[in-house]
Amino acid sequence: MADERTRYFRRLSRLRRSARRWSVFAGGLGGAAAVLTPYAGLGLPDAAWAGAAGSAVALAAWRWLDLRALAAQPAPPALNPAEAAARSRARLVAAVERLPVGSGLLAEARRVRNRVALRGTTAGQHWSRLDRASLTLAGMAPRLTGLAEPAVLEAADADRSLRELAERTASVERALRLAPTDARASLTEAHRTLTAQLESGVAAYERLVVAAAGYLAEDARPEPTHPAADRLTEATDLLHGVASALAELRAVDRPLRAPTR
Repeated sequence: MADERTRYFRRLSRLRRSARRWSVFAGGLGGAAAVLTPYAGLGLPDAAWAGAAGSAVALAAWRWLDLRALAAQPAPPALNPAEAAARSRARLVAAVERLPVGSGLLAEARRVRNRVALRGTTAGQHWSRLDRASLTLAGMAPRLTGLAEPAVLEAADADRSLRELAERTASVERALRLAPTDARASLTEAHRTLTAQLESGVAAYERLVVAAAGYLAEDARPEPTHPAADRLTEATDLLHGVASALAELRAVDRPLRAPTR
């Protein structure tokens, strides 16, 4: 989307072109009406020429008035380079997101960028573990419904919280490398505390992913026999029983029917 200054000048240019165009139409129609009316006399065609010329003159005048009113307004200030670059990136991201695979590409690009930003820090290792666990959970999320759905929502909140904690831990670690000797003790203790929280949080997230996989495994585990197989077995036994009963009836009935002479 263009900024306010660009839209202002575009609208100004459109009004100027429109005013010039209607001025040309008004001049042409007015000249035709001025020539043809005395030549052919007053009639219905002459009224049409005159009406068209008058309408064109009125529209041209309105366009010039709109142009003057807009030109009298001060132009919006130009964006500084940082804002212009930010808006360009936003337009590029919006264009990529409209592609069929745009969201996945952007998510992967952000993941790689964050991993590179944390490279060389203790938090980077935990970030990589969290990435693997979150990707695994994302693959299972569409099937984690019903009783497991609240756990998926809780995992999403925990993922955001752990990533913020990882960035905070990395910032403290970078500051620790630059800190003077007298300030290292407090920063070292803070870094140790944050690292321990991050380690325990990532481990808990991994346990949640393992539990989700176990839930899916139990939910999808087939029964020893399918209900349809049980019904077919019962029907088969029934048919065997009926066949045996018919065979016995034939055996009993055959001696009773002695042959006649």
